[in-house]
Order: sequence, then C-alpha cells, then structure tokens
Amino acid sequence: MHTTLPRHFYADPDFYRAELERFYFNRWICAGRADQIPNSGDYFTRAIGDDSVIVTRDTAGAIHALFNVCRHRGTRLCDQPAGHFVERIQCPYHAWTYDLAGRLLAAPHMPQEFCRGDYPLHQAGCDVWDGHIFVFLGRDEHPPLRGQLADLPERFAAWNMGELRLGRRIVYDVKANWKLIVLNYNECLHCPNLHPALNRLHHYLGAENVAPTPSYCGGAMGFRDGVETMASDGRRRRDYLPGLSGQQRCEVAYYAIYPNLLLSLHPDYVMTHTMWPRAHDRTEIVCEWHFHPSELARADVQIDDAVAFWDVTNREDWWISEQSQAGITSRVYSPGPYSEREELLWNFDAIVRHEAEHQR
Repeated sequence: MHTTLPRHFYADPDFYRAELERFYFNRWICAGRADQIPNSGDYFTRAIGDDSVIVTRDTAGAIHALFNVCRHRGTRLCDQPAGHFVERIQCPYHAWTYDLAGRLLAAPHMPQEFCRGDYPLHQAGCDVWDGHIFVFLGRDEHPPLRGQLADLPERFAAWNMGELRLGRRIVYDVKANWKLIVLNYNECLHCPNLHPALNRLHHYLGAENVAPTPSYCGGAMGFRDGVETMASDGRRRRDYLPGLSGQQRCEVAYYAIYPNLLLSLHPDYVMTHTMWPRAHDRTEIVCEWHFHPSELARADVQIDDAVAFWDVTNREDWWISEQSQAGITSRVYSPGPYSEREELLWNFDAIVRHEAEHQR
C-alpha cells in the first residue's frame, strides 16, 4: 500500500533548501506570461531561494532572464516587482549600466584596459511556450524546455494560450509547503467536504486522468448537467475559446506541470497558478485568469464570475493546505495510507522521493 511522505519532507528547513536545488534549480520553472512585458524595457522580477531574476524584453523583442546581480560589487539591481526600463538597466550603487540583453555599456572609473565585454549580467535560461515564460536557474547547462514539457504543447494546442491576455491577478501567501499545494490540486475527494460551490459544478469522482509522467500529471473533469463553465452560477458569459473541440467545450483540463505551474484550461478562459516557495512551511502563489482579447475588449466584458468563484475555492484550498501543514509538523505525525483513487498523489510522491535519493 502506498503511503504519504515522512514528516521531514514538509517540516525540515534543511531538507527544504536541498529540495529547492533539486526541483527549482534543476528544472525549468514558469516565471509568468509574455503579455506581462509587451514592450521593450518592460520587466518583472521573480525570486526563489537567494536568487532573483529580471525578466525583460529587449529592443528586438527578445525576452531575457537576467540574474538581478551587478557584476561590479554584487548589488541587487532592481527591487521592484515590475516596471519599465528606459532602454537600459543601471545599478543604483555605482552606476554600472547594462543594455536590455545584459551587455555592460558603462562602468565608471574603471581603468582604460578594462574590457566591458567580460562583464555582462549573468543569464538564466529563458524560453517561451505558448505565452508562458519559463526560466532555468541552475548553474549547469540547461536542457531544452521542450524535453521537460513532453507532449503538452500538442495536448493543449487547441487553447492557443499565447493569444490570451491577463484579466485578473491575485497573489496569495499560504502557510504550507509547496508540495501540499500540488497534492491538494491533484485530487477532488475533498470537494464534497470543502468546496460546496465547486461540487455543484463538477462531480468529485468524475476525473478522467492521463497516465502521470515525470514532468506532469492531470486530467479532465466534465460538468454536471446544465453547467457550462466554472463560474459562480455555472453559466458561461463568454464565447468559447476558438479552436476547441466539442469535447473540450464540455470539460476543464487540470494539470500540474512540475515543479511550479498549475494549469486549468476552461472552455472560455485559462487559469494559472505559479508557486513560489518562501520557506519549508510557506508558499507564495500567483493566480491569474487569462481571457481571449476579443472578450476583454468588449464594453460589457464580464470576468468577475470566474474570478470570484475561483477566489473562494482557492481560499478553501489554501486553508486546508495550511491545516495539513500544521498536522504534519506535529511530532506524532506518521505517514498514512493513500486510497486507490489517489494515484496522481503517490506518483508525485514517488518523483519527490526519487529526486531526494538521487541527490544524496
């Protein structure tokens, strides 16, 4: 019988720091969306562990992930979560100045023989899949993003996510280990107890899951009779996303893409969660709702029904994840048995265990 993970996987700060190296610095992680930085000089920052990266677009339209560390004396270049650079990035300490691709342009007071070309900003790996920006923060040569995504680009091509635009963003601070967020997302056995509104729209035993892989797990859930989408009353107020099949219009695909992207594909919008671990018992979660631009351009655009529904559901999930963290932290906790309907969870645990053993 499969059992849950031991206590130290969730409650040990040293294990947490080592796990960040395994999961977040040796895999591609989803940093955000390309439509967050539509213009040259637009940027946002992301932090994980002790590292911060600036994700920005250069004058040629290319997207870069630059480590937020000046090459002079190591000062953090930018302390804002998002903004706009006017053509260049300048260190606030001694005015070392870089272009938007990270090349050093100016280094005041350095000797004549100093070569600026030797001191560009350190670059993280950066690639884009269907509007999602991924970064690779490991020190080693990064593998292609496509290898980690496996068949997901083909599986989700019909949603044309690159065309969608941000409608709303909510950031949550959850007092739970990031893995508990993944586990909770991947089962609905708790839905009758915790999610009365969601349970009216989906049948909690109605998931059709695909075979889990080392990169992702998930599946689709159909609607109850009379339900058209996941919204406060189950009524669809927006057109279907172009390109969806008849079956895709009647279900929601829920996928956890390791390590930090939870992707929920609805008939009329897409919701994403990106998870940013802050401690062994704390995770920042950025939730965003993405809609077709033709819907957002309407004078009578309606998105509050979807946002309000999921905001309530999110907060229910975060509360129970915090309760799980509190219980697992107890000295008397010991691993408990999974049911046969929790296959996705024990497969995720197996990946976590394998990574822990591989890195010893």
